[in-house]
Order: sequence, then C-alpha cells, then structure tokens
Amino acid sequence: MKIAVLGMGLLGSEIALRLKRQGHEVIGWNRGVERAESARQRGLTLAASAWEAIDAAEMTLLLLSDARAILDTLFEQGDADALAGRILVQMGTIAPRESQEIADHVAAQGGEYLEAPVLGSLPEAREGTLILMAGSDPDLYERCLPVFRDLSRDPRLIGAVGQGAALKLAMNQLIAGLTATFSLSLGLVRREGLAIETFMELLRASALHAKTFDKKLDKYLAHDYGAANFPLKHLRKDVALFRRVAEEAGLDTRLIEAIESGCLQAESMGYGEADYSALYEALAPRRADPS
Repeated sequence: MKIAVLGMGLLGSEIALRLKRQGHEVIGWNRGVERAESARQRGLTLAASAWEAIDAAEMTLLLLSDARAILDTLFEQGDADALAGRILVQMGTIAPRESQEIADHVAAQGGEYLEAPVLGSLPEAREGTLILMAGSDPDLYERCLPVFRDLSRDPRLIGAVGQGAALKLAMNQLIAGLTATFSLSLGLVRREGLAIETFMELLRASALHAKTFDKKLDKYLAHDYGAANFPLKHLRKDVALFRRVAEEAGLDTRLIEAIESGCLQAESMGYGEADYSALYEALAPRRADPS
C-alpha cells in the first residue's frame, strides 16, 4: 500500500521505516527542515508539502505534535473537497473532542477518518509491537487492519472515534503517575540511606511492582536522562491535556495538577528534552540526596 506519514518526529520516522521494511511504499513529510533531512538520510522519501504526500498515498498517518498542528496542516487552505476519497489515521495523543472535531472536518471534505493512537516507544515501533487502540467505524477499521498489523501484534478496535483517544490519555496519565510516585518512594529510600537493591527486591516480589521501575532505575541512580525516546516536555503536554479532559468529565484533578507542576519544574531545570523520568529531579532534588 502507498502510505503517507505526516510528522517525522522520533515515533513518526520509526513508524515510517517499519512500514517501509514491511513492503509498503512510504512517503513522509515534516514541517521542520531538520527532522525532514534526518528522515531523508535514514532512507525515507520526503514530499515537499503535506498535500503532495497525501495526494501520492492511499492512506495518510498523522503523527503531528497535537490537534492544532493537524488542523493547521490539513484545513488552513479550506478546500471543500481536498480530502475526498482519502483515509486519514490520527496516531498521536489528542483529546477525544479534538479527534471528533477533526473527524467532522475530514468527513465534510469527503474523506474517511479514524484514530489509532499507540502506546510504546521506539523499540516497539521498530519491532512492530506497539499497542494500538483504534476509534473507528468497524468497516473502516477492517480496511486499515492489514497496515495496523504491521505496527502491532494485537491491534484493538476500542469503540467510536474519541474512545481510542480517551484510552490513550488514560494510559499516558499512568506513565506520569507511576513515574511521580516511584520517584518519591526512591527519593525517600535514598534519603534514609537504605539499600536500593533491598528496596527493589521487595518491590519486585510484591503486587506493587511495574516493569517501568526497573527500566528507568539506572537513569534515576545516575541522574542521567539523555537519549530520550519520550521527552519530558511531551509528557508534560499529555499531562496538561489529561487534566483538561478530566476536568470536563467532572474528575478530581488535584493529583494530576501536582504532577503537571512537577513536570514544569523539571523543564525549568533544563530537562525538557531529556527522558521523561527526569521528573525525578524535581520531586527528589539532589541538593538533599546523600547518594
């Protein structure tokens, strides 16, 4: 299949490369020149404009930064039928209402839209093991399923447009919550001079353990958060988005507001481009850390 990928960020470029390795004809596009050139150097074909990429493809995957970027890219020129006959798949993290709004815009131009946000990072994208959560009409989902199976071992149709987006937000909130609470627990263990391995052994043997604790432990211990697959600034964006959606749903957002504040503090310390686990530096600052 001919597939366009709009957005050559970390995840977008890996998804494009994965699809190319699976035998698809892939054409990419990126708003910024630097990432476009990086994708080109990795062997991807790049279009001069988003519309050139869309016109060359049977299906377009949207991996742009947020809903505003999608709206600006696709609808600022206002052509009434610019997307007629096209399939657009939104794969980023946006709000349910935003996804539904984009779906309405696409339908008004004669196109078909579904959301398929993914959970996972660069290794999962390379291996085709992303967790894919689709919100779609069942018939459209079935038509897109062969492509989804090249990206995910077990793609799921969650429900209608908006429900996949909501589930993705719920998952990303857990990333933030687990990172924040583990940071505080590890911070206390270090302050009190306890053996970290003893703490981890007991934690691993309990129902409290999550794989991410071990995955990120070395970063916390070394205070080294480089080579980010998912930078802190993106986690902060998702946390703020979850807070807004949760407020609209009538949920108590005090906890997520505190985590958002911690993310902002870590960004102000210079960790915005670092791995999201750098949230630890705001919650357990080194000035009082004996280790």
